[in-house]
Amino acid sequence: MQIIAFDYGEKKIGVAVGQTETNTSSPLQLIFNNNDQVNWNEICVLLDEWKPDLIIIGKPLNMDGTDSEIMKKVEKFVKHLKTIYDAQYEFIDERLTTFEAKEILIENKSDIVDANAAKILIDNWFNKEL
Repeated sequence: MQIIAFDYGEKKIGVAVGQTETNTSSPLQLIFNNNDQVNWNEICVLLDEWKPDLIIIGKPLNMDGTDSEIMKKVEKFVKHLKTIYDAQYEFIDERLTTFEAKEILIENKSDIVDANAAKILIDNWFNKEL
């Protein structure tokens, strides 16, 4: 099964891809929003190219487990995404994924934090399914 993960942000969205056959994932790219408007054209091109069966969305929770302030925007993002692409959708807790991604990037000297955070979402999904 082909997987795409989105780590939603108001200015940019991190994207990663994964594959259940090999249980592997990779950071893919960043999608930059225009004036706080989601770049739907780029997302449509990405979905058409990768044709994911599952779309994982990072669920931004506060450390106490309550929805963060940005959750309403994430829900709006997912609601629109479901109108343009038919797939299975799943939220994955994204607490500390950005922190973990920054730690990995310091080691690897890379700067695509949000795409790596999306990769961690897929890895966390794999771990949950095992």
